[in-house]
Amino acid sequence: MTKSFVCAVDVGTGSARAGILDSRGNLLGRADHPIAMHQPKPDHAEHDSEDVWSAVCKAVRVALQKSGVAAGEIAGISFDATCSLVVRDRQGGQLSVSVTGEKRWDTVVWLDHRAIAEADECTTSGHAVLDYIGGVMSPEMATPKLMWLKRHLPKTWNEAGYLFDLADFLTWKASGSLARSQCTLTAKWTYLAHEEKSWRRDFFELVGLGDLFEHGNLPEKASSVGADIGALTAQSAAELGLTEKCRVGAGVIDAYAGALGVLGGFAGDERNISRHLALIAGTSSCVMAMSPDPQPFAGVWGPYYGAALPTLWLSEGGQSATGALLDHIIRWHGAGGEPDAAMHMKIASRVAELRAEDGDALAARLHVLPDFHGNRSPLADPHAVGVISGLTLDASFDSLCKLYWRTAVGIALGVRHVLEALNENGYLIDTLHVTGGHTKNPLLMELYADATGCTVVEPLADEAVLLGTGMVAATAAGLYGDLNAACVAMQQGGRTRAPNKAAGARFDRDYRIFLEMHRQRQALDAIG
Repeated sequence: MTKSFVCAVDVGTGSARAGILDSRGNLLGRADHPIAMHQPKPDHAEHDSEDVWSAVCKAVRVALQKSGVAAGEIAGISFDATCSLVVRDRQGGQLSVSVTGEKRWDTVVWLDHRAIAEADECTTSGHAVLDYIGGVMSPEMATPKLMWLKRHLPKTWNEAGYLFDLADFLTWKASGSLARSQCTLTAKWTYLAHEEKSWRRDFFELVGLGDLFEHGNLPEKASSVGADIGALTAQSAAELGLTEKCRVGAGVIDAYAGALGVLGGFAGDERNISRHLALIAGTSSCVMAMSPDPQPFAGVWGPYYGAALPTLWLSEGGQSATGALLDHIIRWHGAGGEPDAAMHMKIASRVAELRAEDGDALAARLHVLPDFHGNRSPLADPHAVGVISGLTLDASFDSLCKLYWRTAVGIALGVRHVLEALNENGYLIDTLHVTGGHTKNPLLMELYADATGCTVVEPLADEAVLLGTGMVAATAAGLYGDLNAACVAMQQGGRTRAPNKAAGARFDRDYRIFLEMHRQRQALDAIG
């Protein structure tokens, strides 16, 4: 290993981050740069893919400078990104996905819910591909978004020549390769990696996308995560501040990178890996469980074959708004304001004081059903709405703190809801590995242990998502023989928190109320 450094790039909802890591997974330099988001109307959210690429390049250059590593020593690079949809014309130029018609807005962001009706149509089709996405199509997946584009922006559809998940767009920009990751296609494009004929073209015919392959430049076979898909082009190397010797690895969706970062150490332990759950928690939350055998059931996406670690099946659940919901509560309440880090910490500190005074009685009649942006798991209902029970006329800062606390409880109970669904369908999960922005929130970290009854592990690596993508880059660079070996060698371990057994009865009560609120919401919807 003469060159034992890699570059990992993570593109989230609001920024691009880059990290330089050594071959043991140590993060040597990190930088980020914001990206713009355009929201021309409710449920529409768009990125400018050239703005995203520019942010990536700026972040990589600064991270490299901070690391002190020479550009020529970076042996590999890979990308993780949100599951957003990038549309390009037949010459590779930008095409608008926006109702405004502006060409720069060529990317439908993952959280965009414009295609709920199309998602419902996919679900109603009853096609066999639904067996591998939990039985229900989500508007966050590629197919309904493509249907919406064809129906509502036919000019864009007719001119389209390339369709990418965002991580695959970035590897294309970097290497010129049209390879697509097995992760992105399997998790978001109904690609069945475990089958010899992985594309079910009859499904696309059924939903009106029979011409998808004329517009998408999609390969017949996906590339395994970490596959070497080529070197940086001269142009991309210059823009990134790296060299053409750097190899590019087939990337992953951002949450899957987090799963590799926290569960990768169990890559060689297939017998026990199904005891561990990755919780990648930020704006939204994703949960990832892996097993040697498929565990299909309604309400959880998957099982996906080889979407993270080779030969393992992955089930993905999640919550559509968690960090975003706490931000919303702060903005929405009269005593709130801008939900920056200082405000979150101020509230957490006051909650601690109020709990010291009131104990378990703090806001005990206040209950929050956190489905403000639909229920991703385990109900798979994008139409679900949030519910707050127990409000009074109190508009003080303390009332905000109580509502924030009980919203955090609702978020943790949502994880318990997903966890119980997994364990009722073949998993034996007793340990949560948490990474992302929620690790900075002491209330949530306490609740994830106490409200679920699970042991919680917080990774020692500050950036588990970057670590996971670094594992992918190291595989592509040939620093390790395969992805499993890279994951085991580069994992960083974590700090363990045991659940407070004394809190169990309190959260069992809250969970019974949580489930009853789901039933009552369903009854109200039935009346409507």
